[in-house]
Amino acid sequence: MTPAPVKPPSKPLTGPQKALRKLGLVRDIDLALHLPLRYEDQTRIVRLSDVREGDLAQIEGVVSACQIQLSGRRQLLVTLDDGSDTCTLRFFAFYPSQQRALAVGQKIRARGEIRGGLLGWQMMHPAFQAAGGELATTLTPIYPTVAGLPQAYLRRAIQSALARADLTVTVLPEHLYQIGLQPRWSLREALLFLHYPRPDVALGTLEDHSHPAWQRLKAEELLAQQLSQLQAKRERAQLHAPVLMAGSGPGKSHPLQQQLLATLPFQLTGAQRRVCEEITQDLARPVPMHRLLQGDVGSGKTVVAALAAAVCIDAGWQCALMAPTEILAQQHFAKLVGWLEPLGVQTAWLTGSQKTKERRQMLALIASGAAGLVVGTHAVIQDKVQFKNLALAVIDEQHRFGVAQRLALRSKLVEEQQEPHLLMMTATPIPRTLAMSYYADLDLSTLDELPPGRTPVVTKLVNDARRAEVIERISTQLAQGRQVYWVCPLIEESEALDLTNATETHAQLSAALQGSARHGSAALRVGLLHSRMPVAEKKAVMVEFTSGQMGVLVSTTVIEVGVDVPNASLMVIEHAERFGLSQLHQLRGRVGRGAAASACVLLYATGDAPRLGETARARLKAMSETNDGFEIARRDLELRGPGEFLGARQSGAALLRFADLATDTALLEWARRLAPLMLDQHPALAEEHMQRWLGGKAEFLKA
Repeated sequence: MTPAPVKPPSKPLTGPQKALRKLGLVRDIDLALHLPLRYEDQTRIVRLSDVREGDLAQIEGVVSACQIQLSGRRQLLVTLDDGSDTCTLRFFAFYPSQQRALAVGQKIRARGEIRGGLLGWQMMHPAFQAAGGELATTLTPIYPTVAGLPQAYLRRAIQSALARADLTVTVLPEHLYQIGLQPRWSLREALLFLHYPRPDVALGTLEDHSHPAWQRLKAEELLAQQLSQLQAKRERAQLHAPVLMAGSGPGKSHPLQQQLLATLPFQLTGAQRRVCEEITQDLARPVPMHRLLQGDVGSGKTVVAALAAAVCIDAGWQCALMAPTEILAQQHFAKLVGWLEPLGVQTAWLTGSQKTKERRQMLALIASGAAGLVVGTHAVIQDKVQFKNLALAVIDEQHRFGVAQRLALRSKLVEEQQEPHLLMMTATPIPRTLAMSYYADLDLSTLDELPPGRTPVVTKLVNDARRAEVIERISTQLAQGRQVYWVCPLIEESEALDLTNATETHAQLSAALQGSARHGSAALRVGLLHSRMPVAEKKAVMVEFTSGQMGVLVSTTVIEVGVDVPNASLMVIEHAERFGLSQLHQLRGRVGRGAAASACVLLYATGDAPRLGETARARLKAMSETNDGFEIARRDLELRGPGEFLGARQSGAALLRFADLATDTALLEWARRLAPLMLDQHPALAEEHMQRWLGGKAEFLKA
C-alpha cells in the first residue's frame, strides 16, 4: 500500500499577512470589498502661495534647512522652499536615513495637512519622496488598517486581489435588476472606481456614499443580507418542534391559560390579547416559533410570557425563561410564582450565585420534569442543566445575549429532530427599517398599548447647579409616602469624566435628608446598589426598597430594566448627558408604574464641565419631548445607528458595512422585493451572491 504523501508544512505567515487575517481579509473578494476611508490627491503639485489652512496638499521644493531640535521634545525640522513660500516639515520620530534624504539641497515632494501659525506653514510627519517621476492619475486611497499593515502593502494586496477576484459575472439577472441607478454600474466598475477614483470626481459624493458606484455596492450588500435572512427563515420552517395546544396534556380538562386569565388581578389590553393569540397559534404548529415580542416599558410583556408558558406547561412540556441580570430574573420569578404556583405549577430558580445544595435541588426538579417552569440567568444554559422535555424558551432583553447563548438554550431539547419554540422579548422598540433588515428572519409582535391606569411621566431637564432644588423635591416626595430612584453612571472616581460616583451621592443624600424632620425613620433610609456588590447584599437592598422600607435608592444602571416598584414616583438621572437615549428611556420607565403622578429629572453637567455636545443635546431634547418608546427608538437609530438595538445579536452575523438604514430605505425596499424572486427563480445565483458578500457568516442567523 502506497503511503499518503506527506503534506509539506505551510510557510509561516508574515507580520502583514497576520494583520490581513486580523482584519478578516482572507479571500480576494474580502480585499476587493475593503474600501478606502478617505483619499489623498497625489495627481497634482500645489504651490504654497495657493494653499489654505487645513488643506491636504502635495508640495514640491528644495530643502533649504535641516536640523535636529534638542530643546523640549527631540524633533527633526526641515524647511522646504518651493519658490513661492516656505513650509516647515516637523518629524518627532525619524531615522538617520530619513535625515540624509532630507539634507539641504535635496529636491523632494511632500504630502500632508497644511497647518498655519506664527512661524508660517507647517506639516506634521508628512509623507515624502524624491521629486520627479510621474504624478498619480487617480486619487490615492487611504484604507482602514491595523498595526503592522502599512498602507503601501495593503494597496498592493488590494490591487492584486482586484485583478484576481471573479467580478466579471453580473450576479443579478438584468431583468430583475431594476434599481434605477444611473449610470448602471457593474460590480467591477463600481469597485475599481471606488478604489481609484478620478481626480475630477466630487469628493462629497464619495464621502456621503451617494455616488452611483456606492449605490451599486450598497444595493448588493442589502440584497445579500435579505437573501440570508429569508433563507434562514425558510430553513427554520423545515425544522420540527413540539405541537403545544392549550389543554392537550394528560388529564387536562381546564386549560391552564384560561385559569391564569381568570385569576389575574387585571384585564389584558387589546394588544396583549392580540399578541397572545399570535403566540398561541405559533405554538400549535409543528415548526419552531421564532418570534420577537417588542413593547415599550410597562406594556406588559411578562404576563404575555406567562400565558405562553401556561400553554406549554398545560401540554405537558417545560418552559425556560432566561434574563440577563439576576435582579431582572428575580423580578420575573416573583411575578410568575405569584401567578402560576396557586394553579399547581412548580417553578425552579437558577442563578450563578446559588448555594450548592439549593442548586442541586433545582437541577433535580428540572431533570425530572417536576419543574414546569425554569427561571434564571445565564446559569440556565450551563452544561449541567438537563431538561426532561423543554419545548419553549423565552429570552428577555434578547439584545443582551449572544448567538452562542441562544443556540445553547435551543439545544436543551433532547427529543431527536426537534427544536424548542423561541420567544424573544425586548423593551427597546425596533424601528421599522431595522425590523426590515436585521430582524427580517423573525416574526414580530408588538405591544403598542399601555395598561390602563399608567400615568404619563413628566420629564424635566435640570441644570446641575439646581441640585439643591432636586433634593428638596425628593424630600417632598418622601413626605407624601413616595419613593425615589437616583441613578449615577459610575461607582468610582474617573479623572477622565469627573463624574460624581454613586458612593459619594449616597453619602450626600443621606446627610441632606437626615436634616429634615418631616419623615419617619423608614422613609429616610437611603440605599446603595451597584454591580460590584455581593449578590446577597444586592438582593437585601432590593427587598428593602420594593417593600417600602427604604425611601431612596441610589443606584448605577443595574436597575435599568425589570425593576417594578409602583410606589416609586421620581427618577433622578445624574449626568444624563452621558447615557444613551434608549437607556434613558428604560430608566424613566422605572417610574409611572402606579397611580401617583411621576417625574423624571435629567441632571446635566454645567460649570467647569465640558459643554454639551450636539448628540447629547439631541438625546436630552428627545427625552423631554416624547414618552413614546417607538419615537425614541426612531431618533436613537438616527443618532447612533443600529448598535444598541442589535446588541449581541450580530455576533458574527451579517453586518452592514456600507448601507445606512437612515438614508437607504429605498434600496432596502428593493432588496426585500428581489430576495424571494432570487431564491425562487435563481437559487444558484442567490447562493453565489451570499457567498460573495457574507462567506460563512450567514450561519449565525439561524440563532
